[in-house]
Amino acid sequence: MASSKSVVIAALVANGLISITKFFGYLLTGSPSMLSETYHSISDTGNQVLLLTGIRYGDAEPTEDHPFGRGKSRFFFSFLVSVFLFGIAGFQSTKHGYSAVKSALSESGGHSSEAADVIIQGVNLTELIPVDTFWINITVLLAAFVFEMYALYKANQGIQRIQEENGYDGIVETFKKTSEVTTLTAFTEDTVALIGIVLALVGIVATKVTENPIFDAATSLIIGILLMFVAVALAWENKRLLLGESMEPSKEDALRNVVEDFENVNSISEFKTLYFGPKKVLITINVEFKDDLNTSDIEDATESIEKKLKEHDDTVGSVYVEAKQSD
Repeated sequence: MASSKSVVIAALVANGLISITKFFGYLLTGSPSMLSETYHSISDTGNQVLLLTGIRYGDAEPTEDHPFGRGKSRFFFSFLVSVFLFGIAGFQSTKHGYSAVKSALSESGGHSSEAADVIIQGVNLTELIPVDTFWINITVLLAAFVFEMYALYKANQGIQRIQEENGYDGIVETFKKTSEVTTLTAFTEDTVALIGIVLALVGIVATKVTENPIFDAATSLIIGILLMFVAVALAWENKRLLLGESMEPSKEDALRNVVEDFENVNSISEFKTLYFGPKKVLITINVEFKDDLNTSDIEDATESIEKKLKEHDDTVGSVYVEAKQSD
């Protein structure tokens, strides 16, 4: 899972730098959309820490208390990421954006109180700035765009690997089927972050051109709603794995065929699969062997089935075969 870890570390470094950059940009300009982007990047930075925690626990060796390992911890921490993305970045951005829109609409020809000059400890920061605050916002967002492009580049490499290994046709199918939720979460966050930056740029430029703060405020609201929507989508996708999802039907059928092709197998009465971690599958099979086999033959056949299944698909982790002979 080295690829997943490198993707998350790249996102952590990028989002940490972006958070600091956007926060100072907000302090110097008071832009509502800049504050929304600050919430977003702070949330993303914390989320990468959660994802790294999930990777660490997920890679732990099996123990007596956790005989199949702790692979599902990646699903759990990815689910937490969606909750934090919704609660911190999404909700706070939406709340702030809504307040800024109300304030902008109530003002007649002036600037929104939410986008007014920032006062910290009695000092008006905008009076100390020798350049137009508009260009501070633009510079900050463009710098954030560069950092985020690097993070997205790394995440996209991970997604491309997943698609090539599994034959997925595009990001939608990958989103619905992959068990490598750590890489998927990082990719989704980075993509939404870039969209948020573009939206913030549009809002700030529109406010500058029209001299109407409603555009900056509305952008903040839109960013918040977007983040909440994505958070719900991520939570839903992690839910399927937390609750115990089986392999895709096509992959499951291929593994079933491997067992049915064994010479001494008469039939399969039950074939079940379950993800207990990213790329870690548990398989239970009820197999009816031919009646001329003795106990030793059945044991050899069972071992051969497990070996063939693991050779056919490297995501197969544990195989349990319940054997019986035909009447």
